[in-house]
Amino acid sequence: MKKLISLLVSAALAVTSVFALAGCSGTKGSGNEASNFKVGAIYINSQNDTAGYTYAHHHGITEAMKQVGLDPSKDLYIVDNVPEDDEKVKQAIDQLAGNGCNIIFGISFGYLNAMDEKAKEYPDIIFSHATGYLSNDKNFNNYFGRIYQARYLAGIAAGYKSLALGNNNIGYVSAWGTEYAETCSGINAFAMGCMAVNPDAKVNVYEIYTWGDQEKERQAAELLIDTYGCCVIAQHCDSAQPQIVANEKNVFGCGYNSDMTKEAPNAHLAAPVWNWDAYYATAMKAAMANPSTFMTEVGNYYEGLNAGLVDVSALSSNCEPETKEAIDLAKKMMINGEWDVFSGVKLSFSGAAGSVAVAKTDAPLVTNEGAEIVAAGGASVDDSVIQGTMNYYVEGVTQVNK
Repeated sequence: MKKLISLLVSAALAVTSVFALAGCSGTKGSGNEASNFKVGAIYINSQNDTAGYTYAHHHGITEAMKQVGLDPSKDLYIVDNVPEDDEKVKQAIDQLAGNGCNIIFGISFGYLNAMDEKAKEYPDIIFSHATGYLSNDKNFNNYFGRIYQARYLAGIAAGYKSLALGNNNIGYVSAWGTEYAETCSGINAFAMGCMAVNPDAKVNVYEIYTWGDQEKERQAAELLIDTYGCCVIAQHCDSAQPQIVANEKNVFGCGYNSDMTKEAPNAHLAAPVWNWDAYYATAMKAAMANPSTFMTEVGNYYEGLNAGLVDVSALSSNCEPETKEAIDLAKKMMINGEWDVFSGVKLSFSGAAGSVAVAKTDAPLVTNEGAEIVAAGGASVDDSVIQGTMNYYVEGVTQVNK
């Protein structure tokens, strides 16, 4: 039997799971009871992280389990520190299948091919993959969200700070650049938020070419501050190192995935954050109710501020006084569908604290090479572009190490 084979394979793996690995007899039929439903998760970093990407997913999964009546201490099985290597991901899946997991979440982009293959091998298990694009119509979906909306809001905080400091140079440590629409759209949205406050702001991107390398994250932040004179450091990478460096060098920063004010108390402004429990609770409820209708009920999931999946963290006391009013104005327009980031309408904020106003102006969305993407007044680019094919930087963005 496949499960017996997978148990033998998993015995050779140096992997971790949460609490006891015994007594896991997940039922794979429809109408799973909470008492026999098991959740599996594959993490790229440690389940014990206290900030960043893996921390945000782990927090979301455990909170969602409590919401749906599951006990993370008994019903959650984790294989962590799994690199984006197909064979290692397959081994992790085999272990979780052997543990009797009814649904398996894989949180890193590079897990998608292995999950796609294993979804066929284990048709009674739901496979749910973050940030990717592969799926099937039976038991394999992908999930992500409009994090670019939250990045725009964080850009507003950075823009106000740069304006107050009289320094237009803003740094951005990014795992990747235009190679992935996820990173590219986030950089662009952040820059547009900066320029809505400070039209002269320039976002300098330093690409480190890996999702998770704390030393490279640190070095990139140092270079952006020391060489390019950046007064705010934003990031799309896994750890809090860029914010820690900003704190050490007496500049400011916008983290990612979780509120990083604790790691950088004198530097951190606000972070684009994921409230992953919004998705995880939806997925778990559907899988527990009837796995055979999971793809119909949940499918490929892509939500934003309106669903509470993304947001900015609580603004720290390091922010400028106008920041909250401006962010609230932009957030309201995105939630009610009046405006979105990548359209042919730009926002401009003005006024002192207590009387901040926003103006909408028809203006083309233009790349940093002068190509027009959206005509003035035009509707936003398609979701497929934001998720999959955006490969250009907008005006005001420069990659310094390309």
